Amino acid sequence: MDPPKGLASWDGISLASVLGIKKSTIYNALEKEGIQLKRTRSWCVSTDPEFAAKSADVIGLYLNPPERAIVFCIDEKPSIQALSRKSGYVETSSGKIVRGLQSTYRRNGTLNLFAALNVLTGEIKSKTTKHKKRPDFQEFMDDVMVDISEAQEVHVILDNYCTHKKNDEWLKNHPNVTFHFTPTSASWMNMVEIWLGILTRKTLKGASFNNTAELSTAIKDFCDVYNTNPKPFIWKKREVKGAQLRNTIANLLE
Repeated sequence: MDPPKGLASWDGISLASVLGIKKSTIYNALEKEGIQLKRTRSWCVSTDPEFAAKSADVIGLYLNPPERAIVFCIDEKPSIQALSRKSGYVETSSGKIVRGLQSTYRRNGTLNLFAALNVLTGEIKSKTTKHKKRPDFQEFMDDVMVDISEAQEVHVILDNYCTHKKNDEWLKNHPNVTFHFTPTSASWMNMVEIWLGILTRKTLKGASFNNTAELSTAIKDFCDVYNTNPKPFIWKKREVKGAQLRNTIANLLE
């Protein structure tokens, strides 16, 4: 049954009103049955019919790459905003010292970031651009390949973003490079996503930049420091418990 007019979903009060019973009765019944009407959970489920084959291909490059081949994980972080605002440390009424950010800020433009993770060494190659179009992607790929011999076998793991596709001419000019695509809706298999998360937490979140040049410099500085002691990410198989299996998209009721 649809919720009352004007509401996106049911809550205890609306149920009690429609059923003509006490709110406490509704809440007790919901608690007994383990129903939480306002708690949400989302899923990222791939419906790719070739999920198993594509997953095996990508994970195989992590666990058992071809001998003497280089494996890169490549992706972009688009529309990174150069925001400027005041920040500092403040003492709360409870006496705790916390990071404070001014609620108002100024937008100073955006940048796109391309990043390539060397799976074996953990090193990062990066480039900031104004756009994320196919020519920008191909120029970044040229930068990645600049110090690599034409005889060196190279494998590149990518998600299914449109600029990663239809690069036949570039691949024809680089016969030593093979693109491998993650299953649709499974870009989490691309390990450069892990690094992009680290960059976001350590350099971008809560930072202030007066222009895109400052933002670009901050990203470059982080990459330079990161590459002084890079550590490769290790792909691990995670055991899935019964409770996790029950809470999948298969239980979503329409």
